[in-house]
Amino acid sequence: MLVLLTSVAHDSFVDTIRRPGLEWLTLGTDGSLQDGQGDTVDPDLAAPEIAWGTSDLFRPGAPIGKFFGLLRRAESLRWFQSPAAGYDSAVFAELAARGVRVTNAHVNSLPIAEFVMRAVLEEFQGAAEWRDQAFRHSWRIHDWQEVSGTTWMIIGLGGIGTEVARRARAFGARVIASRRSPSADDPTDLTVTPDRVLDTVGQADVIVLAAPATAATADLVDAGFLARVKPGCLLVNVARGSLVDEDALLAALDDGRVGVAVLDVFRTEPLPAGHPFWTHPSVRITPHNAAGGRGRLGRQAELFAANLDRFLSGAPLLNDVTDLINQGG
Repeated sequence: MLVLLTSVAHDSFVDTIRRPGLEWLTLGTDGSLQDGQGDTVDPDLAAPEIAWGTSDLFRPGAPIGKFFGLLRRAESLRWFQSPAAGYDSAVFAELAARGVRVTNAHVNSLPIAEFVMRAVLEEFQGAAEWRDQAFRHSWRIHDWQEVSGTTWMIIGLGGIGTEVARRARAFGARVIASRRSPSADDPTDLTVTPDRVLDTVGQADVIVLAAPATAATADLVDAGFLARVKPGCLLVNVARGSLVDEDALLAALDDGRVGVAVLDVFRTEPLPAGHPFWTHPSVRITPHNAAGGRGRLGRQAELFAANLDRFLSGAPLLNDVTDLINQGG
């Protein structure tokens, strides 16, 4: 059985994923394709049954286009393991529609939750002012906002939202979250269904977007949503750019309804050089890098190894989102 993976993933984790009967088809950083004996393989003739996508594909200059192009052409493909939680890609929809099993990964929840906490602490504590003072050799104190006693609204209580909620509560925050099926086990003070978000968002000092991109969440944060928020709130988007009406957000930032927007994702990526977000004084931009914790790489390998055993034995796969993709989210 032939497994497609990058040469980076193979060299790093082959001992973790080696199984009897498996052969490797490795995609090099230069885009070349080789079999297990090191011989060059014509991409048009490659016939992998399994494909493992890993985070190194998203590094600058990585052959991500060739990897997904091969998936699209490979009629032999039966299962694709993604390294990410999101499954809104057109490629995923194409694979699922033709019967390929698609599994996602929640291995990025920890670094994304840490990213959110860092971003909020930086804004609450005025860390930029300290850095500026250090640069100017200026010794001046200031008071700052504590997380304890604030209210957070987390939209989307999946893997990412859950980890954010746990950390925010550990800091003493009151946490409200939304999900389709609230549970008594949710790590929140209150969980509401999506139809109640507008009724509760006005309580939040911090709003964290952590929901998947679906038809139901497109332009969720629009002018109507922003009219309901607490004036001066902090908005953090680690979900997808499609959740936010960017023009409406800019208007809300200009009039102070939103105090600061921490944005790791955008409708168009990379963010165009002339976009007003770049120069807005109340916007903090990161290049879709919230999931960049190094520990995710080992967790990706552990998940793929566990799912590989399931696939080879005919057991249900972990994090199988094929049906959700075919149903439109």
